[in-house]
Amino acid sequence: MYSHADADRVLRLPAGTARRWLNGYRRKGRLYEPVLRERAIDSDIVTWGELVETRLLDEYRRKGAPIQRLRPAILKLRAEFGPYPLAHAHPLLDVEGRELVWRVQDELGLPPRLRLVVAGSGRGLVCAPAARRFVEAAEYNAEREVARLYPQVGSKIVMIDPDYAQGQPAVRATPAEALREQWEAGQSIAEIADLWEMEFGEVEAAVRYRTKAA
Repeated sequence: MYSHADADRVLRLPAGTARRWLNGYRRKGRLYEPVLRERAIDSDIVTWGELVETRLLDEYRRKGAPIQRLRPAILKLRAEFGPYPLAHAHPLLDVEGRELVWRVQDELGLPPRLRLVVAGSGRGLVCAPAARRFVEAAEYNAEREVARLYPQVGSKIVMIDPDYAQGQPAVRATPAEALREQWEAGQSIAEIADLWEMEFGEVEAAVRYRTKAA
C-alpha cells in the first residue's frame, strides 16, 4: 500500500498528481471525476494496481495528452478485464486484448495520442508508443499481471516491487533512498558499492534516480 504522496514520489510525478487521477478534483467550480477509480473514496491509500496504472497514465501526461479523456475507455476496459485493466497484461500483450481495446477506442472516438493500441506496419495491432514504453518498463508474473516496475527508462537496475524494500524503489533489496543518503553524507559511489557489495553502476543508478526524484 502507498499514500498519494508516496505514489508521486516513487513515480516522480508532480505533487498532487496521483490524488487527482485517483480521487478527482475540483477546479474553477468544475468537478473532474477520478480517472483510475469509478468514484472518489475517503482514503489516502493507493494499491499496487493503482500505482501501476498511474505509471502508465504518466506516459500520456508527458506527451501533454488530456488524461480525463481516457476515463471512459478505462471504465469500459474495467468491465472486461477487472478492477485494474491497465495493470494487467491482457489488454496490451494479448492479441485478443488489443483487439478489444481497439474496438473500445473506436467506439469512444479516442484521438490518436490517447490510444493504447494502434495499427502496426503489418496487419496486426501493436501498443501505441506511450503504452509500449510502459510495457518495456514492467515485468509480469505467471498470472500476467505487473509484478515489478522499472522507473528509469532503459534501465532495469532500480526496481519497484511490492515484495522488496516495502515496495519502495530499490536496487536488489536495498532502498535507493538509503544509498542516496550515504552519498549525500559524503561517501563516494565506489565506497558505497564496496559497503553493499554492489556494482558501481548499481549505486550510481540509485543516486541518479533518487536525486531526480527529490
